[in-house]
Amino acid sequence: MLSKLQNHINKNLPFLKGKKLLLAVSGGIDSMVLLHLLKQLHFDISAAHCNFKLRGEESDGDENFVKSVCSGSGIKIYVNHFNTEEYADLHKQSIQVSARKLRYDWFDELLENEGFDYLLTAHHLDDSAETFLINFTRGTGLEGLTGIPERNAKIVRPLLSFSREEIENYAKDTAIQWREDSSNASDKYLRNKLRHDILPVLKELNPGFLSSFQQTLENLQQAQSMVDDASRIVYRKVVEDVANQKRIRLKELKILPNYQAYLYQWLKPFGFTAWNDIYDLVEAQSGKQIFSGKYRLLKDREVLILEALSENENEKYFIEENQTEIEHPIPMKISYVTNVTVTGSSEIIFVDKDSLKFPLVFRKWQEGDYFYPFGMTGKKKVSKYFKDEKFSLIDKENGWLLCSGNEIVWIVGKRADRRFSVTKTTQTILKFELK
Repeated sequence: MLSKLQNHINKNLPFLKGKKLLLAVSGGIDSMVLLHLLKQLHFDISAAHCNFKLRGEESDGDENFVKSVCSGSGIKIYVNHFNTEEYADLHKQSIQVSARKLRYDWFDELLENEGFDYLLTAHHLDDSAETFLINFTRGTGLEGLTGIPERNAKIVRPLLSFSREEIENYAKDTAIQWREDSSNASDKYLRNKLRHDILPVLKELNPGFLSSFQQTLENLQQAQSMVDDASRIVYRKVVEDVANQKRIRLKELKILPNYQAYLYQWLKPFGFTAWNDIYDLVEAQSGKQIFSGKYRLLKDREVLILEALSENENEKYFIEENQTEIEHPIPMKISYVTNVTVTGSSEIIFVDKDSLKFPLVFRKWQEGDYFYPFGMTGKKKVSKYFKDEKFSLIDKENGWLLCSGNEIVWIVGKRADRRFSVTKTTQTILKFELK
């Protein structure tokens, strides 16, 4: 197994050579075998152990065991303790999800703060088969059937081509010690049930199951690669990235015979799961919207608009009297000028400074807001202006108002209020210009 791993690294993971590596070590057989192998191959490794405080003395025993092995092998070890149950209750997550979040957040910190190049985990071929079956039983797209990736950014899994049986045989042949996690014996978790009840049956039906499975994964990964390529090509033709929005043009989308597949590829990274509702949105009335955790997809006439949800719809920003530049929420330059120039641009306004009350305020529009549009007589509700200008719901919510006290000076980038216009009696002119 040692020579097989060395050949695998030489062929497929040569970038690991000469790098500073952090190995996630639980004390179980998989991570202890990987620790031993990498030590034999003279890689520059340190270990990271998580004590999740879930199994009392057993968890502490795992920690002490890993510390002892690393100390005896001259391997530096990092240890962190987590109150996993408290974290799970606080964030209303399962223990498994919480433990994963806690450990990978900590691993990321170690990578950055200690200068490690890569994090190595001991996932193997059986783990990948279990993940395949979990995703298959829950329902998934093609990407959920491609197994665990061998490399994901700075996370590398060198043992993915090795079976659990190979790892166990190597541990026994080299007298490697490890700790058994008692929770692995329970069928409380789906992964354990698949490991104990389903995979043994598949291996009995086909003694070469893992070899066949590995070939199937390679075929599926190649198919996924083609899907990704096609998705990127069609994306450039159908989707327009505008500011913080993605606008999917329905006219171009609907001529595709399999447009639902493209919607799935484009939208799945944003946490959407109600796929039938999303597909129905294409033919829905304008104004209908679907939410994921942090994003919204809105039907607006002949486009679907994707945008992140605002975290604070009541946010306000102030402009002091002598301020000359603003970077947030909208980059803007403010200057004193001696005369008004006709630009024809809605991104520039000139106002009578003496008509303003400082500090000025940037805020979002509210129901009941009205202004006196420049070039028109009378006043108009901002909501009516948005409707007449055919603003989408997202456009309305993203719009900013520049206000003097409770009065609107400018629907920023769109329309100025005539009450603050420069007149013959104006003594000081301020120019507001979007950058």
